[in-house]
Amino acid sequence: MVWRVCLLVSEEHRGPIHKEQLTKLKDGLAMGCAFNHAILDGTSTWHFMSSWAEVCGGAASISVSPFLDRTKSRNTRVKLDLTAPPDPLASKSNDQVKSQLQPPIGRSKPFSTFQSLSVHIWRHVTHARELKPEDYTVFTVFADCRKRVDPPMPESYFGNLIQAVFTVTAAGLLSANPRKNHNAKAIDERNKQWESEPKIFQFKDAGVNCVAVGSSPRFKVYDVDFGWGKPESVRSGSNNRFDGMVYLYQGKSGGRSIDVEISLEAQTMERLEKDKEFLMEVY
Repeated sequence: MVWRVCLLVSEEHRGPIHKEQLTKLKDGLAMGCAFNHAILDGTSTWHFMSSWAEVCGGAASISVSPFLDRTKSRNTRVKLDLTAPPDPLASKSNDQVKSQLQPPIGRSKPFSTFQSLSVHIWRHVTHARELKPEDYTVFTVFADCRKRVDPPMPESYFGNLIQAVFTVTAAGLLSANPRKNHNAKAIDERNKQWESEPKIFQFKDAGVNCVAVGSSPRFKVYDVDFGWGKPESVRSGSNNRFDGMVYLYQGKSGGRSIDVEISLEAQTMERLEKDKEFLMEVY
């Protein structure tokens, strides 16, 4: 049995900007969600889902009201700050990954779990693709800009306030030194280049031989309870998947664990699954 709900249909769009589908299974329910990315990002998505679950649980009002004044985010500039944030997500396996990546000379703070895990995935996926040393590979991260714009926006800002940040290198250089040419100065130069010729990002723009990281293990996806109990599993849908797309989720086991979801071409995935160094360090 399947229930479908379509919300917020706009004449300016050719289809609904929000869809929900509930499928009744023999031993539970499967909930599918689809959103138009133009109206919200990951932070707003899980704010909406958590608030909806609160109402379903009988709450008279939601605990965090959305900040809806989007005019406040216009004509703002993103301040580039690569200072490592508090890192509560590291688990034993993540600590092992981080230990393999030592900070460069002049950097006083260690790399965060996100930085270390991202480089680890990028390097091993590049190796599994069997690229030539001179072949280019692109790394893309979708950064939340709420606290990066000037003036900063509240965490409850409802909308899409993320920015795709790209960096590119040769496969051989990545294997030899993944940190070189990917510092704040290099990224700031690319941001200035984008500002001089801005464009709307599409997934096909992620770049050649790309690894693109989306979502965040800081989203409390397993805390969303509509009254049926906490989710058994949370996964992305097929619409935002392409070769090299990576999603990071809060780990189902709780604590400081992280679930990593990777989409790759079949042969590349087969080689990655046989990479003992990759599997031993991540798992």
